[in-house]
Amino acid sequence: MLKKMGEAVARVARKVNETVESGSDTLELHLEGNFLHRLPNEVSTLRHLQAIDLSRNQFRDFPEQLTTLPALETINLEENNIVDVPVEKLAAMPALRSINLRFNPLSAEVRVIAPPLIKFDMLMSPEGARAPPP
Repeated sequence: MLKKMGEAVARVARKVNETVESGSDTLELHLEGNFLHRLPNEVSTLRHLQAIDLSRNQFRDFPEQLTTLPALETINLEENNIVDVPVEKLAAMPALRSINLRFNPLSAEVRVIAPPLIKFDMLMSPEGARAPPP
């Protein structure tokens, strides 16, 4: 398990570094299925990032670095272990259009507080729903 985690972290660091160093207009970052539980700090430097896919990882906490990215439009955190979401910070994101939180054990508080505060699509599974088998 530790070896898989180390390999996943190395892949993520490589991908983030390539994105940052290339200076290209890479506007999407795909890090799905990498056993991640937190993001590298370098993600905060991706000021032009428009979409990030972090589905099928092991996040327990919402990666709050994402709330500082001004161009971010789409966040996919489907199939993680996130309970709490910084709804106020997400609501203040200027470009955010959609966040996918399906198949996360979201707290009842997030389910109640989020809808009236947000101006974007927030996808959530019914309470207690489980992800389909791979």
